[in-house]
Amino acid sequence: MLNGFKDFILRGNVISMAIGLAVGAAFTAVVTGFSNAFIVPLIGLFTRGTGDFSKASYTVDGVKFPYGLFVSAAIAFIITAAVLYFLVVLPMAKVQNRFTAKEEEKQADIKAALRDCPRCFTEIPAIATRCAHCTSEVEPDAEARALAGLPAQR
Repeated sequence: MLNGFKDFILRGNVISMAIGLAVGAAFTAVVTGFSNAFIVPLIGLFTRGTGDFSKASYTVDGVKFPYGLFVSAAIAFIITAAVLYFLVVLPMAKVQNRFTAKEEEKQADIKAALRDCPRCFTEIPAIATRCAHCTSEVEPDAEARALAGLPAQR
């Protein structure tokens, strides 16, 4: 039972996830600090507050509602989400598309090009020289062979 737990903990993706959570918590603390130190006071100045918008509150029947804390947390969340999206998600998506698009194009074009066998009328790849169903020889499609990077047959 403990060996299974040890194997689970020492797996690479669990350790990577733990490191990611620690870095994410530190990043959130930095963004929250930036938001509370610069953004929230600027909002307080623009809204004619005391300069520290996070201390804004109102009282109803003796109960204090510190709505400024919520606004401060919401601003920190929006900044964190924007930074992560524009500096991590978009660049990673572009890199991933660059590497996977070329491979998928080649495979999709070759596999998508189908035609009917002239003898048994079953679908076969356009680059095929023999039908897989009836084994009769067929002429390959020249365009499909060019897309696959194969030389033209005579």
